[in-house]
Amino acid sequence: MEYLPNPHDRLFKETWSRRENARSFLRNFLPDYLLSSIDLDNLEVCKDSFVEEDLKEYFSDLLYKTTLSGRRGYLYFLFEHKSHPEKRVALQLLSYQQSIWNLHLKQESPPLPVVVAMVLYHGMEQWTAGNNLLHLFGETKKRFLPHIPDFRYLLYDLSRYPDETIKGTVMFQATMLLFKYVFRPDYHERLPGIFALLRMLLEKQTAMEYIETVLRYVLSTVENMSAEDVKSMVEQSLSPEKGELIMTLAERLRNEGRQQGLQQGIQQGIHEGLLDAIELGLGIKFGTRGMKLMPAIRRIQDAEKLRAIKEAVKIAKNISEVKELIAE
Repeated sequence: MEYLPNPHDRLFKETWSRRENARSFLRNFLPDYLLSSIDLDNLEVCKDSFVEEDLKEYFSDLLYKTTLSGRRGYLYFLFEHKSHPEKRVALQLLSYQQSIWNLHLKQESPPLPVVVAMVLYHGMEQWTAGNNLLHLFGETKKRFLPHIPDFRYLLYDLSRYPDETIKGTVMFQATMLLFKYVFRPDYHERLPGIFALLRMLLEKQTAMEYIETVLRYVLSTVENMSAEDVKSMVEQSLSPEKGELIMTLAERLRNEGRQQGLQQGIQQGIHEGLLDAIELGLGIKFGTRGMKLMPAIRRIQDAEKLRAIKEAVKIAKNISEVKELIAE
């Protein structure tokens, strides 16, 4: 199984990438004016991704398309998930929307499809990021409204939804309850009931991967409980067989954590080594003037660009050649 630094996103993607779970969400949580206008039976998972490759492990990027009831056309549902407030989420969603529209125009002519952006939030802090783009412009927006784009996204703060309102597939219910309680003090107490929900999936071979994903999520997020404690809880609530799986997963997580730490250490070492080599070269070749470039260079995270700067320092005839490369 692939290691992801964000266990919440791993579970979110595993659940919402299945059409029946997305339908459960839309059927139970969409406003009536939207629900009455769409055809959930024609809900289609879109394979296109609008998140940059190096950010895919941090952002959700789940997209569905459906036809509009009673008229030609279709609209998209863009799912995003957050475990803490992010003030710039509207800007992030806008960039996704623009990418979707650009792709549409490459394939078809206007009109553009509507993109309904939805954010599922389950953090402990109060959501302070609003639910539109306009709030990012501050007080000056009042004077320049005709020149400012805006849209609203649907915000679903799980703290505001009683458990009994969470209906739908077993996978959907389990994920929503895990998200709702994961940061709360009573998380431990809620786990047996969530595990008991998963009993319904034991007979379905296709759902075994999801059960493993849930158990993996719990091991990655539960605090002040040992793997043995979780194993005992799973055996009582789910099945003895899945209790044994807990210990295998716990060992796998430990190994993945060690490997992830090793990889991060290697990358950090490479990065620092490149910075040291550049600093040495600048000092030898350009003296104090070269050293003044280091603050800007240290802000560069791209290892390939740092390698290019290192080579440029070797062959540059004057310091302006290095400055130009830094500015690119």
